[in-house]
Amino acid sequence: MDDCIFCDPMSFPEQKIVLENESCYFLQSPRAQDILEGAGLIIPKSHKQTVFDLSEKEWRDTYELMQQAKSLLDSEFAPDGYSTGWNVNPVGGQSIPHAHFHIIPRFDDEPFAGRGIRSWIKSEENRRPGSVGKIYKES
Repeated sequence: MDDCIFCDPMSFPEQKIVLENESCYFLQSPRAQDILEGAGLIIPKSHKQTVFDLSEKEWRDTYELMQQAKSLLDSEFAPDGYSTGWNVNPVGGQSIPHAHFHIIPRFDDEPFAGRGIRSWIKSEENRRPGSVGKIYKES
């Protein structure tokens, strides 16, 4: 896509391609480092709108870069944990329509330490209007 900012990742000022393989990049941006020290993204080099559009090769290459990024971040920042994940479509939190996998080092001294990626999603404030929820019973 001509207007996709991840199709030309170096269009971001000061963006760094930290790691890469045949089909993916691991990127870090100084803007993300302001609060999320060490955070980065793995993106496919080819335009794929969501994680569901990745090829098997892109999945394998994403896995390979995730392991390399973790080793790098462990040695550089020594985090106490990680939050990782994909957002899909605007309602799922995806603001750039190019698949990107978040790798976010987490630290014991963070104000939100212990809160994972689902903590705010599963809050009562996020209940759908009129929804009473479903109780699943084991058969």
